[in-house]
Amino acid sequence: MKRSDFLKNSSLLVGASLFSNGLSAKDQSTNSMDSKSANQPFKLNYGPHQGMFSATAGKNFLDEIKYMHELGFRGIEDNGMPGRSADEQKKVGELLAKLGMTMGVFVVPKGGNGANSLAAGKQEFIDIFVKGCKESVEIAKRCNAKHVTVVPGDYVRNLPIGVQTGNVVEGLRRGAEIFEPHGITMVLEPLSDTPDLFLRFSDQTYEICKAVNSPSCKILYDVYHMQKNEGNLIQMMENCWSEIAYIQVGDNPGRREPTTGEINYKNLFKWLYEKGYKGVVGMEHGMSKSGKEGEEALVKAYREVDSF
Repeated sequence: MKRSDFLKNSSLLVGASLFSNGLSAKDQSTNSMDSKSANQPFKLNYGPHQGMFSATAGKNFLDEIKYMHELGFRGIEDNGMPGRSADEQKKVGELLAKLGMTMGVFVVPKGGNGANSLAAGKQEFIDIFVKGCKESVEIAKRCNAKHVTVVPGDYVRNLPIGVQTGNVVEGLRRGAEIFEPHGITMVLEPLSDTPDLFLRFSDQTYEICKAVNSPSCKILYDVYHMQKNEGNLIQMMENCWSEIAYIQVGDNPGRREPTTGEINYKNLFKWLYEKGYKGVVGMEHGMSKSGKEGEEALVKAYREVDSF
């Protein structure tokens, strides 16, 4: 074959490959870029939970964390970290450090959200809380956590609200004394689960954090719970911003991934980004679909609301 014929035929083959299936060179270039950007880190540091990607990654938590990283996530949450063995806690911390990922919150063990309420002012309940705080310091060291969740407990119906608030402040000061030397922040979470809980509103939590007056006592603002309890999300976050140290999300109604409910998460995340929030955004919610289909829907939803 003549060199000129070879070059001519080669050009035809290249052209055919570029324009096959109706795709232009520009289209193929765009698809390649989309493929590369699909697994790039998100603008905000969203933190999935174990089980969200187990259909693909399997049941091993470490394998799932690696897969989360491949998808572009750079944080995790694990409320149940205290229930893991010390060895597993350490392995999680080591893997996160290796991957450049952030450990989000776990819950300080005190017997449950409503149990052993600090509002009661009882020494036995304070002792349980203090013990949980000391245990949490050691857990946090192993898994590289810097934030731990605290729910003070239920209302105590036979005490005036002011007295209960004072009791909560005093109890939390005991916790702050334990966490401060280690650079750990306990984040107080107002919840919507039941009206029996003492802590339910962001301004109430702000007042308590100001009274405790410690860098180790701040607010965990869970958008799902606050949408149910008070709404006016961005304005309330702005009002309490100096005391907010951690964010969790879930859409409402249903408590599933963003885009499945009424909350404008793209606008809210844009606001958080412009405020300079660098912490984990905890994905403390369920999923609208199961299996691999659910995993794909989850990632798609976060890519959508992160595209501001």
